[in-house]
Amino acid sequence: MAYTAPTTTAISDQIVAGLEAQLSQTIPLLPKAFSRVLAKVLAGVYVLLWHYAQFIFFQIFVRYCTNDEVTIGSKVLRPLTEHGRLLGVGDPAAGTRAELHIAITVTNQTGSLAAGTQLLRSESGVIYITTYAVPLDAATVNAVMRAVSDPEGTNGIGDVGNLEDSDVVRFVSTPPNVSRDVVVISTAVQGADAEAVEVYRGRVIGRRRNRPQGGAPTDYRIWGEEVTGIIHVYPYKAATPGEMDIYVEATPESSGDPDGIPTQAQLDAVEASIRLDVNGLASRLPAGVETLNMSAITRTGLEVVINGWDVPADTDSECQTAVEDACEEYFLEREPWLLGLDALSRKDRAIATDIGGIIISIVSAHGGTVTSVEMQPAGYGSPIDTYVLSAGEKTKLNSTPTIYEAE
Repeated sequence: MAYTAPTTTAISDQIVAGLEAQLSQTIPLLPKAFSRVLAKVLAGVYVLLWHYAQFIFFQIFVRYCTNDEVTIGSKVLRPLTEHGRLLGVGDPAAGTRAELHIAITVTNQTGSLAAGTQLLRSESGVIYITTYAVPLDAATVNAVMRAVSDPEGTNGIGDVGNLEDSDVVRFVSTPPNVSRDVVVISTAVQGADAEAVEVYRGRVIGRRRNRPQGGAPTDYRIWGEEVTGIIHVYPYKAATPGEMDIYVEATPESSGDPDGIPTQAQLDAVEASIRLDVNGLASRLPAGVETLNMSAITRTGLEVVINGWDVPADTDSECQTAVEDACEEYFLEREPWLLGLDALSRKDRAIATDIGGIIISIVSAHGGTVTSVEMQPAGYGSPIDTYVLSAGEKTKLNSTPTIYEAE
């Protein structure tokens, strides 16, 4: 039986009908009649209770619960975060403020620059402050500044505060004995956005599906992904008894590789996390497993060819950018699928008709048409319908989609 929330009018009519039945007379139809006003008020109370009950019901399920603060009695909590804590995921990753090394030109070598002096990056509107006092005892002195404010109201937290080497910032109010312009020389701390709620929700759902099981494949993934900078671990039982093949993917920022290929240090850290030796004893690695074959993921580039491109000139450039972004996103989402470990929706194959449908919908939204869309491995030249990923393999868009204009 399906449950639907009753309307205020429906409840009010039921109350009026009940009163009429008990009083054995018809209540006047005037909207201001006492019994009808009373019925509306009581109906409103019931509807509020119903909606509150619905809200509480949704908090049972990770997929639908909120991560906003909820106050119940004296307790203030965030339901999604509470689910994450119970499952061992922890809290959502907090954002970080950018901290940058800067070079300050000294015009008069006397005194010092106070901590907390404000600087502004006019292009972004981000305000920074110096983190410590600096003696002005050389022609050029170095300091560290931290992002503290921005137009988006995030208090400087996130990548909004990141700058490139040689970028210029200016003092909001130039102190004595220094030049107004200041040059960024290096990054001390990379600013990062706080983890998005839906990304965190995905992690909580993933842990709920794949709970620790004392040495099952899901445990290798959980242990490996505990390492900072590691986003995916793909464990496979090796052909040789007593061995496991572990493929690792890192964030581009931590690995320095745009494809997320981890460094050897990161591979070693993942292996150490899986083994977790405590006082010379491996407290995690299951009995019977002696060797971990640690490998980085591989990236296979795929090409996209679009035939018969016919898009109005005023939207052509915007449409091409949207198509490229969509192709990149589609291929980057392809990943290995492990039975019993991953969700039921498989993404271990790139399908030409899927990417074609995405491109056609984007082109149509920009008022254009295309004749056909082809997918092919980089450099092979022959179109393929489906590309199936192998163990530890992921895909990427090899180059900007090739577009052949309509004749």
